[in-house]
Amino acid sequence: MIRFRLAELLAEAQFQQGRKITLLELAEATGINRMTLSRMLNHKGYVTTTETVERLCRFFRCAVGDVAVYIDDEAKEAEEGAGR
Repeated sequence: MIRFRLAELLAEAQFQQGRKITLLELAEATGINRMTLSRMLNHKGYVTTTETVERLCRFFRCAVGDVAVYIDDEAKEAEEGAGR
């Protein structure tokens, strides 16, 4: 599964700028619909376009791997099962 790191990127940008960055502000700056950003933050397994990822990379001045990471579902399930 692909997991978006939008919350982490927003937190880092807010820390660096010393102010809160709203989803509306991010939406206006990137041209990405606010609902798309909200879904990326809140819906596990949300699917988006490479254009959206590119716009986020441009805004945060980061690499694709900073926006999204691959989580191995089988390894995650095995790890969760071992903890029970």
